[in-house]
Amino acid sequence: MTTATPARVQAAGWGWRYAGRRLPAVSDVTFTIEPGERVLLLGASGAGKSTLLAGLAGVLGDADEGERSGSLLVDGASPESRRGHTGLVMQDPDAGIVLSKVGDDVAFGCENLGVPASEISDRVAEALDAVGLDVPLRHATKALSGGQKQRLVLAGVLAMRPGLLLLDEPTANLDPEGVAEVRASVERVVDATGATLIVVEHRTPVWVDLMTRVIVLAADGGLLADGAPEQVFAEHGHALADAGVWVPGLDVELPMLPRGGADSDMLSAVDLAIARDPRTIVQSGLDVHVPRGSATVITGPNGVGKSTLALTLAGLIPEHEGEIVAAAELAGRGGRRPFRWTSRELLTRIGTVFQEPEHQFLTQTLRDELAVGPKALGWDAARTTAVVEALLERLHLAPLALANPFTLSGGQKRRLSVATVLAASPEVIVLDEPTFGQDRRGWIELVALLQEEIAAGTSVVAVTHDEGVIRHLGGHRIDLGVAS
Repeated sequence: MTTATPARVQAAGWGWRYAGRRLPAVSDVTFTIEPGERVLLLGASGAGKSTLLAGLAGVLGDADEGERSGSLLVDGASPESRRGHTGLVMQDPDAGIVLSKVGDDVAFGCENLGVPASEISDRVAEALDAVGLDVPLRHATKALSGGQKQRLVLAGVLAMRPGLLLLDEPTANLDPEGVAEVRASVERVVDATGATLIVVEHRTPVWVDLMTRVIVLAADGGLLADGAPEQVFAEHGHALADAGVWVPGLDVELPMLPRGGADSDMLSAVDLAIARDPRTIVQSGLDVHVPRGSATVITGPNGVGKSTLALTLAGLIPEHEGEIVAAAELAGRGGRRPFRWTSRELLTRIGTVFQEPEHQFLTQTLRDELAVGPKALGWDAARTTAVVEALLERLHLAPLALANPFTLSGGQKRRLSVATVLAASPEVIVLDEPTFGQDRRGWIELVALLQEEIAAGTSVVAVTHDEGVIRHLGGHRIDLGVAS
């Protein structure tokens, strides 16, 4: 693998405020990262980690997009002038996919850099192997699962062999095997190329032994800590945990719900086949049930149909074979099959939190977003306001009540997407990766809130790779294993 020229990064009082936002996304950040350093960038959700990576990649935009302060340099120059030498894997993998075929997408960056055509095919194959994405080069990118898309985007960046490698939650939606593969592939790349590495990741135990340094952003500007990993966590561990940082070895203090069988099901199906589209069956012969007032977790490797099963249970896509049957008291005018229900009937019966939070945002502010469900149900203003304000406070979103949902950090978007469903108080809640991108505080609040919903009689279905969610929610497990 070709050796990269490792980049030097300097920030001096740097900050960024998005246009229309009262508070800066990040402010007063000062540090120097020497060539070849490996940095784990931490901080509470909303502290500005993703914004800082976007600034280093030179993709924040001009004055119309926001206002910057201080200076940020890559190899002594503006990040915008160093784009070809910097590789960024963004939090949302869909934002990094350009072309319709896997091989073409991985090759795209290399082609833009002018890499000789004779070398590109080897780089593409090497990068795909490094991230463990074993699909044909002509495989459609739109047919990939969320976790597979993350691997694809990482492969495209690795193929460019940048001098500065920026990774924003690179393992967020991956199964445990995928996490290990991506972690190992990144290590191989930086060992072979010498590239400077900066990783934003809430899964600190996965990355900490690869890193030479930890930098922690403070939520109100500046740095909370900066130093060698063992020093930072030993000296500041409890303070960092209180600020929302996942500290290796520091357990979460939350009760674990008992595992037990409910006496009846809210949703069930026999000999069910599910499909992403009419021609792509991902699982068949499934006997599934969702117990009343309990948690059901859907697990399995990336690409086996977990999200497809969740959307089918939620009545948003049709069964390929078999039929989802709801409990009698949930029946709508179209009967007991959720796919036949109207959107209003679904609103009070089955609420869905999508894998990509942006897919369910409809309004211009968080407060209005949370009011969509209650207003559709005809609740009066006082009841709607009480529910909205309580959720904003509970999920640490109150200071952002008037912000546009699309300007939030990834973790904040996830908390908002969960809150929008909870606001309508459905009998069943289906969540796809509910703890994606969460700092320690956000994770605890989300899981505690789901525990309370279950204790109150709500049936919760969660697609997850998060062992903490599986442990703390208890309940029933559907393990899809490998695709049929």
